[in-house]
Amino acid sequence: MLQYRHFELANGLQVYLHEDSTTPIAAFNLLYNVGSKDEDPHKTGFAHLFEHLMFGGSKHIASYDGALQKVGGENNAFTTPDLTNYYITLPAANLEAAFWLESDRMLSLSFDPEVLEVQRKVVIEEFKQRYLNQPYGDIWLKMRNLAYQVHPYQWATIGKDISHIEKATMEDVKSFFYKFYTPNNAFLVVAGNVSLERVRYLAEKWFGDIPAGAPYKRELPKEPAQLQARREIVKAEVPLKAIYKTYHMEGRNAETYYATDLLSDVLGRGKASRLYAQLVKELKIFNDISAFVLGSVEPGLMVIGGKINQETSIEEAEEAIEKAIAPILEARVPQDELTKVKNQAESSLLMGSVEILNRAMDLAYFAMLGKPEAINQQSEMIQAVEPQQIFDAAQRVLRAENCSTLIYDNE
Repeated sequence: MLQYRHFELANGLQVYLHEDSTTPIAAFNLLYNVGSKDEDPHKTGFAHLFEHLMFGGSKHIASYDGALQKVGGENNAFTTPDLTNYYITLPAANLEAAFWLESDRMLSLSFDPEVLEVQRKVVIEEFKQRYLNQPYGDIWLKMRNLAYQVHPYQWATIGKDISHIEKATMEDVKSFFYKFYTPNNAFLVVAGNVSLERVRYLAEKWFGDIPAGAPYKRELPKEPAQLQARREIVKAEVPLKAIYKTYHMEGRNAETYYATDLLSDVLGRGKASRLYAQLVKELKIFNDISAFVLGSVEPGLMVIGGKINQETSIEEAEEAIEKAIAPILEARVPQDELTKVKNQAESSLLMGSVEILNRAMDLAYFAMLGKPEAINQQSEMIQAVEPQQIFDAAQRVLRAENCSTLIYDNE
């Protein structure tokens, strides 16, 4: 059970504290409720660009990393379609430095044209190296665009097109920042050997005077039900042919989410899963194969994907996947098999909660979802799933017309 306490500043900043007196380290996690799904379709990649820009200095701090290193701290950040997360770990005695650094760039980020140009080049190079110039690198660019027709999940966090970042103006950048990087659009979690009184004092001191921004009301286009199977074949110089299948599923807050998540585990989590055991170990059709869910806040995707052995045709491999899936659509998963994947899921939760930073990140995430208490209900939700719910999830998700198939063909 993760214990936490919560308070809110007058400007809307939500602050959470998880006390742990067993560690000398403090984790400072600031989550902004903005991801690539919040971008203009004609100006994508901005949330990820800001992940970089936020380290380019602020009004009173020219070198963010340099200042943090002086107090023994480390930091990083990541962007997803749903959120942008910045985190720091440092000695608990030096916690105020984290408040100082993060509040200064929230209040007065440096909009230095040189910083924009440097980070623009960094992001463009990342786009080229990670997504365009390596085997299978463009998979998420193509998969998302195939699976989604109107929802902004149709582009990856790096952006829809490299030209959007190339053409980004300082006016564009400032507009995005002042819309989303505000205290009332953020969740701050502090974890470690720190008292509530100290966290409250530091939060008021460093963040209390930052003005709230205009409330952001998210009005995203709803993705229509997929009524016909979609298919795309990519001719590419890849080591092995590959198949990726995506199926629309519910969002993270849905009551049935855990059943669908466990369904993906039964199918393709680890070497004991159905797909791996049959298609890699037994039939040797695939070199590797797995199934997983993206965990999206909005209605998301279950993915089945694998690389095909050289001697196997695409047609044979795709047929093998369908045959391996068929039994789960025809009969309930045996209780002992379900128990195994439940235990795997619980083990992952326990392992993830060992690190103080992971606890801070998870609490911030569930706070953003609007139900921080759910961080302590995950195990209960996993154990509550029954074979019938797995069967129902399979019927609901694994429908042919609900599937988009992306194929990499190297011939």
